[in-house]
Amino acid sequence: MKTLREVPCGETVTVAKLTGEGPVKRRIMDMGITKGVGIFVRKVAPLGDPVEVTVRGYELSLRKADAEMILVQ
Repeated sequence: MKTLREVPCGETVTVAKLTGEGPVKRRIMDMGITKGVGIFVRKVAPLGDPVEVTVRGYELSLRKADAEMILVQ
């Protein structure tokens, strides 16, 4: 498995697992990123931070650190 940070632009992936603990994991889940949901990677900034994705029909920007906590297939 790879993390969301490693996914190139234009690819759609499915969330396999969320790592992290406590409030960080809760915040990611509150944004709509849960196991089994599809994520389309729209843009990646030149230095890799942030990553812009489409989740459940809306656009979302994630920090590199948060993207590394999302394992995808």
